[in-house]
Amino acid sequence: MAGKIKLDEETATKLEEFRKSVADEAELVVYRTFPSKIFQLQQLIDSTSSTSSPFHLSHASATTDPIVYPPPESPSVSDEPDTKKRKRSVDDSGINGHVVSDTQYARSPNVVLSNKHITEVHATMKEECEQLAELFDKVKLWVNLTMPRIEDGDNFGVQVQEEVLSELHRSQESVYNMRDSARQSHLTRAKIASKLIKYPHVEDYTLALKEHDEKQLYVARQNLFDIRNIYAIMTDILHKNIAKVRSPKGHNVIGLY
Repeated sequence: MAGKIKLDEETATKLEEFRKSVADEAELVVYRTFPSKIFQLQQLIDSTSSTSSPFHLSHASATTDPIVYPPPESPSVSDEPDTKKRKRSVDDSGINGHVVSDTQYARSPNVVLSNKHITEVHATMKEECEQLAELFDKVKLWVNLTMPRIEDGDNFGVQVQEEVLSELHRSQESVYNMRDSARQSHLTRAKIASKLIKYPHVEDYTLALKEHDEKQLYVARQNLFDIRNIYAIMTDILHKNIAKVRSPKGHNVIGLY
């Protein structure tokens, strides 16, 4: 019968060093990074009441451009028939070879410009969401690695760890949805813009575009509150239960008897 495979001493040492580095980094996140992010986001939220803040609603009306512009002129005009130009373009660069902004073959080649200010606000929010998700991943790995061997009895500390992990996971899912709001915003705005191109004489489409951009600024500001609250809640949960997170079965020996 073959002998049981065991970890060699060098590998076991490296694994233990990895666990320690994960724990050190996670505790630094819990006790240093999380509180600093709360204060940083609170400062950013307080600044949104000023017109100089990119999150102020006044920027919506100032940055929304509902004008339907004519298509950009081609750099060179050719007398070659359109069907031949189309065939050559496909032969040379493939069916997907056209530049994204190329309007040569568009059915309605007029242009409604995107809101660059809203795009910058979305970039800020995406950065905050990605940073939170990365920090929470570090804490989740730490909590998972501190979980004890599965066995009967004295599982209260493990239940605490599982609840912490569940809350971390729920928070990350919320942040992923916030991260996806930029894509949803562009899709909704594109539908309004396409209607504006098709019916430029309908004033309500112009108003809808302005309302959409204003809503995006409002939602982005509310998302700042949500992200700050997530940091604050997870910091509170972890600080109150840190003993069980660090050592789920290390303080319950007396309670067993």
